[in-house]
Amino acid sequence: KLEESGGDSVQAGGSLTLSCAASHVEERCMAWFRQRPGQDREAVATIHRNGGTLVAHSMEGRVTISKDKSKNTLDLQIQTLKPEDTAIYYCAAGQGRLSYRGGAWICDPEVRFFDYWGQGTQVTASS
Repeated sequence: KLEESGGDSVQAGGSLTLSCAASHVEERCMAWFRQRPGQDREAVATIHRNGGTLVAHSMEGRVTISKDKSKNTLDLQIQTLKPEDTAIYYCAAGQGRLSYRGGAWICDPEVRFFDYWGQGTQVTASS
């Protein structure tokens, strides 16, 4: 089971930390996706069980994905929020598909490789 929290309405330029309570925190791959109004679901960041991470190019430098194994949570820190970050953010887990990059296993950022999904949490950034 995956349950997101932390979504909010914030001013552009602000920051948020989303959290996902996960019974699958040791799943091989976990990720945050988002779905903007009228658009397909897209990856924000993925994390492999061994720690390898991948951040969407459009969000590099503003996003950090991490696990807190003591709390069984998957967290997403988003900084410098922009109006175009407005979306429903989803937590996902599964076996994933792996790539080996820069000396680490990385989970590929595609919806079809993830088996378990949360219900989502709304993030709204207004200018």
